[in-house]
Amino acid sequence: MVGKRLATIVSAGLSKFGRREGLYGRELFAEAAKEAYERCPNLIPKKDIKALFVGHMGESYEHQGHTGPTLADWAGLLPVQATRIENACASSGVALRLGTSAVFSGMYDIVMVGGVEKMTHRTTSDVTEFLAMASDFPFEQWHGITFPGLYALMATAHMHRYGTTEEQMAMVAVKNHHNGALNPKAHMQKEVTLEKAMSSRVIAWPLKLYDCSLITDGASCLILTKPELAKKFTDTPVHIIGSGQASDAIGLYEREDITTLKAGKLAGQEAYNKAKVKPQDVNVAEVHDCFTIAEIIAYEDLGFCKPGKGGSLVEEGATKIGGKIPVNTSGGLKSKGHPVGATGVGQAYEIYLQLTGQAEKRQVEGAEIGLSHNVGGSGATATVHIYRRG
Repeated sequence: MVGKRLATIVSAGLSKFGRREGLYGRELFAEAAKEAYERCPNLIPKKDIKALFVGHMGESYEHQGHTGPTLADWAGLLPVQATRIENACASSGVALRLGTSAVFSGMYDIVMVGGVEKMTHRTTSDVTEFLAMASDFPFEQWHGITFPGLYALMATAHMHRYGTTEEQMAMVAVKNHHNGALNPKAHMQKEVTLEKAMSSRVIAWPLKLYDCSLITDGASCLILTKPELAKKFTDTPVHIIGSGQASDAIGLYEREDITTLKAGKLAGQEAYNKAKVKPQDVNVAEVHDCFTIAEIIAYEDLGFCKPGKGGSLVEEGATKIGGKIPVNTSGGLKSKGHPVGATGVGQAYEIYLQLTGQAEKRQVEGAEIGLSHNVGGSGATATVHIYRRG
């Protein structure tokens, strides 16, 4: 028996991810919102959407704060309540949780949640600096460590404790690039061989170029309503039946164990408990693969395998499309791209497609239960959501 329906997705939209030259983030969000409006068979009047919760990490990219009302304006939603959420790369995962809570509490009947980031017009060094703001300034940033460096520390610890290999991490990249090649909205739609991934240049050992996610522009959008109203708008609703969120110390140096993300594990446990499902009930998952080691750790934290067995799980092919638990059918952050504020709701968009049978060449047959897992920074924030086909 699955848990109570917290809120229901009746439509979803996603901009094309990639290098979107000449466009502002607000234009990308309008693109995602337009798809959400048009995808809904019985179009929801914009005046019935009473709130917008949107994830947006960085004011520095476009020199633009006060993002909530800006995006509400470009989505045609003024004068609704519009709130920007900043929780690093988990910003729109948290926006989804807040939107779900607003519907479940009875505060609003219909809300929009989403996320956006415009990144590619800045230099790589600028983006690296802006992303590093999600780490600890006096004890990490100031000493020059970047996110590739932080996740490289996690990778070497995992390798030392469990015997995880560079090849197993590269297999995550190969799998996700295969899936991204099937996704017309992905940033990098091309296959990568294991040999190419393994021979690519080192970014922060043991992480190489193909172990790292992309600097990307993009936006994502969902329309949520009360479960009892969903059939008014669509014959293919997707119910959110579990939601979890947790926090951890921002600095990696403060963690008891850097081979796991405690916040992700706790958020997953909360979501499973609310949904009344177990890891083995999940048919398809989108997890936060900002680096390939992060996907391997996510397998373990979410209970898809035992601690230390994540590398073996991907090596066995269990997380491929057609495997026991397909993970990152969209291509993940690794291939679809990682416009940080848009990522959490972008993951939910993929699950929506999968559970409504609209994922085309990457469709997981018979998928009924889906999961999304969104992480902020090096794991100081995490959200997990569980979905059921209506």
